[in-house]
Amino acid sequence: MQKTIFITGSGSGFGYDTAVALARRGHKVIATTHTTDSANELNSFAKKNNLNIESFKLDVTVPEDRQKILKHDIDVLLNNAGTGQSGSLAEIPLDKIRHDFEVNVFGSIALAQLALQKMMPRDSGTVIFVSSLAGRVPMPFLSSYSMTKFALSGGIDAMRREIKKITKNVHVALIEPGAYHTGFNQKNIAKKYTWMDEKSYFWKIKDDLKIEEEKYFKMMELKSTKSMVTQIVKACEASRPKLRYTAPWWQAVGVQVMRIFGK
Repeated sequence: MQKTIFITGSGSGFGYDTAVALARRGHKVIATTHTTDSANELNSFAKKNNLNIESFKLDVTVPEDRQKILKHDIDVLLNNAGTGQSGSLAEIPLDKIRHDFEVNVFGSIALAQLALQKMMPRDSGTVIFVSSLAGRVPMPFLSSYSMTKFALSGGIDAMRREIKKITKNVHVALIEPGAYHTGFNQKNIAKKYTWMDEKSYFWKIKDDLKIEEEKYFKMMELKSTKSMVTQIVKACEASRPKLRYTAPWWQAVGVQVMRIFGK
């Protein structure tokens, strides 16, 4: 059955790949992006490939932008837009942490509340939040990002149970990706080096940190997003989606094992 699916953060990575995958499966996709240029590029690609994708700029931190969702009757909201800061909580500027929460948590919840204004009276629809396996086991120097994903994974689990008390036809689900080579991780880990200086507690070991981080992601990241996109498509198309969709499976299993042993 064709669905109308509204996606944020579709300019690249999971959002872009999922928008294309869903459109190729016959769905109508409203794929919003953080910039007008990205939206124009996606619209051009969709036109050339005869895909039912409409793209426009939507910044989830801007109330006027969020209101755009009310112009559309959607079956699924995929809250995919996200950002991340890096640096130790011992010294990272607080405004950078606030920005992570504004985008990843508050912006996503605000947009979900708007979508639910139509879904609840209609008694149908699905709201999906993209969290992360980093929201279950954190990584040093990505603590700000991990905190936002911990908040989502915990809060949305509760939100799902809250809504189930009044309807079985409006659904809430979580997407928890592991490490994929979309460029997102590299962009985030580089941010701390733009503000760290000789006053930083970690200045003397910054070169070691760079080598360690590069080695970690080179080992862990999957080159293709296919396994995660497959899970996101399943969540969007499911008549009764489950709480969590994770990939790659071996990273998800690793996280479960680490949590069992108290990590």
